[in-house]
Amino acid sequence: MEDSMLLTIVASLGAALSFAALAYPYLQKTDQKERYKSIIEKRRKDLMQQAREGQKVIKEEKVSARDNMALYYKFQSLAGKMGERARDKMLQAGIRNPKAHIKFLIIRAVLPLVFIGLAFLFLSAASQENEISALTKILVVIVSALVGFKLPDVLVKNMILKRQQELNLSFPDSLDMMLICVQGGIGLEQAIERVASEISEHSETLAEELGILSAEMAMLNDRRQALQDFARRVGSGAGKTFATALIQAEQYGTSVSQAMRVMADELRDMRMAEAERKAASLPPKLTVPMILFFLPALFIIILGPAGITASNM
Repeated sequence: MEDSMLLTIVASLGAALSFAALAYPYLQKTDQKERYKSIIEKRRKDLMQQAREGQKVIKEEKVSARDNMALYYKFQSLAGKMGERARDKMLQAGIRNPKAHIKFLIIRAVLPLVFIGLAFLFLSAASQENEISALTKILVVIVSALVGFKLPDVLVKNMILKRQQELNLSFPDSLDMMLICVQGGIGLEQAIERVASEISEHSETLAEELGILSAEMAMLNDRRQALQDFARRVGSGAGKTFATALIQAEQYGTSVSQAMRVMADELRDMRMAEAERKAASLPPKLTVPMILFFLPALFIIILGPAGITASNM
């Protein structure tokens, strides 16, 4: 009776886990759509607030325009290019907190000191048991400082690389849908918003970026500035190519649909070339695992019976 009850409980738990595994992707799609909508609404509110603050700044500059411009240029000189690069990295990594680049620079400055302190603790504990040379101590401290300085940058670059890979994988299909909408007579802003809504279940990153682009194109008067901000957020790859092509089409007065058609073909060819490159690099990568894991098992299966027969004779 106890064994049957235990089997019943285990079977019930297995069925519940199977149902949860099947239902989780659908629940996650709903969460992705809600998160996508919340990000777009937040961006629209930020743009409206910036527009209102811009009007207030214009009114204040009528009173003391020279002082305000002097303070502005002083702030810009103090911020420098390092802050701009850090802000671009945060946007490309998907971190949209306005103060994220400041926190990143602070962590990048503080973390080497933390690692150096840990290195001194390790050296003091190790020197009590074994005597360590001064050169080794200096090398440990220098390596700890370099690791602490480079670690935040490496983590952020890893996040940027993953986002760009997802964008490059999903962008050609999204561009085809956008081309169909534009050829059907829908405006570019509405087409981008429609595609962002449709693609949110498959690529949350691309849906967020396209949704923010549609919000900026609707709220800002300068479409070119919205496209430049989009290219700045995605960094490189298909998204930046898309923004550059639309900017050039608007600048030279060429057809947007024609530019999107050519760009969709190029991006599809680039995706196919990347897949072929990965497929071509697979055999060299499999050589070492096959030598280590496949060939010994194969030799045991082939030579094992012969060895057993020879040992029994």
